[in-house]
Amino acid sequence: MIDKIKNIKNLESGNFFLIAGPCAIEGEEMAFQIAEKILEITNKLKIPFIFKGSFKKANRSRIDSFTGIGDEKALNILKKVGEKLNIPTTTDIHEIKDANLAANYVDILQIPAFLVRQTDLLVAAAKTGKYVNLKKGQFMNAESMSHAVKKVQDSGNKNILLTERGNMFGYRDLVVDYRGIPVMKKFAPVVLDITHSLQQPNQSSGVTGGRPEMIETIAKAGIATGVDGIFIETHFDPKNAKSDGANMLNINNLEDLLIKLVKLKQITNSL
Repeated sequence: MIDKIKNIKNLESGNFFLIAGPCAIEGEEMAFQIAEKILEITNKLKIPFIFKGSFKKANRSRIDSFTGIGDEKALNILKKVGEKLNIPTTTDIHEIKDANLAANYVDILQIPAFLVRQTDLLVAAAKTGKYVNLKKGQFMNAESMSHAVKKVQDSGNKNILLTERGNMFGYRDLVVDYRGIPVMKKFAPVVLDITHSLQQPNQSSGVTGGRPEMIETIAKAGIATGVDGIFIETHFDPKNAKSDGANMLNINNLEDLLIKLVKLKQITNSL
């Protein structure tokens, strides 16, 4: 499943794996603080851990929104975190040229939900030989993700993850249809993106809202319906995060949440 990912650990535990980190890389110190905290928790709970951080944010609502600290600078931080902490890393890519660039620094390339139908982007990511995490479009059903998977497979890459992150409901809300989890598991291992599933986009202010108080509810339902992995964006100070702070989990609440999810996973494993 994910055993080919470089430096992935705790696979023998039978737990779900965790993709977690800040929405965007804001600096080296914050990246290490978050990665070290998550690593401490996941090692204690025997959860396989992949560190996530966007090296740039291309899909912002407003032109004055934070987009990054510089591509090479952010990618170098991701590489340093991976090497020093001996953990796998992932980042999202938005353009064809990003694929080979990011592949030099991280272990998994993430395709944003808005871009998962972009054939050339998927082919470019696949040809790097890295794991490719395809995020399901908010406008797509689970069955249609088989075509995105096939694009990557037909490009010579079998290392694929799928991520559910909700479907648009009206103009400013997202709803997770858990019926799609077992459908997508037929194609590839499935991750549930907890925090992005709770976004409230298209606010009149141009700043995306969210409902972080529902994180535990969404996460528990995901484990109960058999997801292979959980995706959580987290930060020490979400209110002052430079991107997606409204739906991020305060990292001080992460361990308690993961303890509950591990217990629930143990129950589902026994069923």
